[in-house]
Amino acid sequence: MKKKNFLVASAILLLLAGCGPTDSNTDSSKESKKGNEEYDLLVWEDQQKAKGTEEAIEKFEKDNDVKIKVVEKAYAQNIEDLRLDGPAGTGADVIAIPGDQIGTAVTEGLLKEIEVDEETQNSFTDSAMQSQIIDEKVYGLPYAVETQLLFYNKDIVSEEEVPTTLGEWYDYSLDRTSSGKDQYGLIATFDQLYYAYEIINGYGGYIFNTDEKGNFDATDIGLANEGAIEGADIIKKFYDEKVFPSGIIGEQGTNTLDSLFTEGKAAAVISGPWAIDPYKEAGINYGVKELPMLDNGEHMSSFIGVKSYNVSSYSKNPDLAEKLVKFLSNEENQKTRYEITQEIPAVESLSDDPILNESESAVAIAEQSKYAELTPNITEMNQVWESYDAALQTIASGKADPKEALAEGVSNIESAIAANK
Repeated sequence: MKKKNFLVASAILLLLAGCGPTDSNTDSSKESKKGNEEYDLLVWEDQQKAKGTEEAIEKFEKDNDVKIKVVEKAYAQNIEDLRLDGPAGTGADVIAIPGDQIGTAVTEGLLKEIEVDEETQNSFTDSAMQSQIIDEKVYGLPYAVETQLLFYNKDIVSEEEVPTTLGEWYDYSLDRTSSGKDQYGLIATFDQLYYAYEIINGYGGYIFNTDEKGNFDATDIGLANEGAIEGADIIKKFYDEKVFPSGIIGEQGTNTLDSLFTEGKAAAVISGPWAIDPYKEAGINYGVKELPMLDNGEHMSSFIGVKSYNVSSYSKNPDLAEKLVKFLSNEENQKTRYEITQEIPAVESLSDDPILNESESAVAIAEQSKYAELTPNITEMNQVWESYDAALQTIASGKADPKEALAEGVSNIESAIAANK
């Protein structure tokens, strides 16, 4: 699958309410009121992130003489909620959602196409903007990006001593686990595709191939090819040699990883920007780097996660909602959002802003993004995660060899795609 360079920069989203509606907007405003509450737009924002666009919301309300209500929700669930609340007339006009949900949402008719000129599209990093485009139509604008990172405990391994390749981390981890109980080197949840892809893709595996226009081809799955098997063989070593703890497999793997790192028992972990504040609050003296090199000379890959604002197809004020999406996603407001929430912006020009270059994590995300790929945003991706995770877990637990497990995983993916057509 083709890699796309991805630089980065700032800001994130909404809460609160503001002023009253205009006389010129009276009729459409009345149509958009829900229950006894009077507002022109309802926004579903990410949890604990509304503070990032509070100032922008207030300015938009004042400039347009409208009132906006912002509700914080688990943003990954917003599309699911819109399926029910949209038709009932109680759904949001603008929603914050993950970029890899766009394809499914468009297929289900949940999102409205928006008009975005070429200059505006070009202001975002390529991958971030591409996540919002389905069949050459734009369905939203990106406001933040994220990808996987390496966190290391400076009290265990200094910056100068941090291994630079996955093979070196494997050797370091073997030494550390043999030195005492509950002492680990690098740990990661490689039994999950989201993290295993860092290795599998580096050896030539891919989820869906792409055509010359960058469109994903769900009939061409490369998760059991020679490269994928080679990558899975490497993953298997970490489990076979017990450099990973037994509790790192399955649903509780992430919790185990976080606990070991915050308790000072793991020298390093692979996680993402979402772990920055929890690790800081735990008092860990940690550093952040891009992912290491693979032993074949390729850099470890990763997924680029994109967060976006999108307009519900059920909105009674779609033009106003589209105007808000464009406003919240502009350079000034993404920079402000970053300053408050530390979410890396999707506006390309902000990647060179000094305020981002002062942040170790922002620099690491920018560097890792050069080797990252966009998570496929087509509906068929929904059938990939569970089946492939199950295949990886049979490898991690020693129940099947990589070639057999991955072939079965891909077969299950193909069957699930066919069944959902």
